[in-house]
Amino acid sequence: MPKTKLFKAASLAFLSLAALVVAPATASAALPACQHFYTGTIPTRPVSGGHGNGTTAPAYSVAGRLPAPTGINGGLGTDGKVTFTFNRVAGAKAYRAFKNGQALQWISDWGQPTLLVTDSSPCAGAHYQVYAMSQEDTAAASIGQITTSFRLNSANRLAGYTIPVGTTYNYRVSAYNDVAQTALGYNAGTGICAVDARIIPWGTRLYVPGYGHCYAADIGSWIKDDIVDVWFPPGPAADNWGIQRLNLVVE
Repeated sequence: MPKTKLFKAASLAFLSLAALVVAPATASAALPACQHFYTGTIPTRPVSGGHGNGTTAPAYSVAGRLPAPTGINGGLGTDGKVTFTFNRVAGAKAYRAFKNGQALQWISDWGQPTLLVTDSSPCAGAHYQVYAMSQEDTAAASIGQITTSFRLNSANRLAGYTIPVGTTYNYRVSAYNDVAQTALGYNAGTGICAVDARIIPWGTRLYVPGYGHCYAADIGSWIKDDIVDVWFPPGPAADNWGIQRLNLVVE
């Protein structure tokens, strides 16, 4: 969900290579680098300091949503496309596939024998994720849980990818308070954060000092490279947060 207001955050701090977790080396080194979806100029915003609102954001709950699809299987073909299949989810009417937080494909479930996703323009290290929907719409209530990330491995097959618990990122952290659906589709709220989904896949849980727990479920035009944007309710809290350089810990 592009952020057009309260993007205090900004061009982020250097992330040490030791903290960056990468997928296994791939044989598809010829694939182009994954580009950020926003091609405009991102202003330079220095650390300004700031503080939280005195409360700690609890872990965001995805309970009660349709479970994430399972059985993701596929990889890079000789035609230069990444294709994969996945299992149906009971009660699902449709599915959406994403690449690095960008919508890749919509699939209606009409009983077809194979649920197939195709990426005709793959890029190196892309995160592929899928969720099911209880209705053929993008209403927040119908959207299920997102799968873990899947990335190409050394055999050019898709393999599950998660950032190990305890991994630390030294980031600049800003704040926003848009009241709408996130890019993933859940309603924005306390405990949600926006990330560069090329680096931190959706569904990753982070602990943010001074804020609490956050669930990666959003993106933004200015959320590029080493940037995280944490959500606050409407009011002065987002302004008070400022721009802080913090050590974020994967939970």
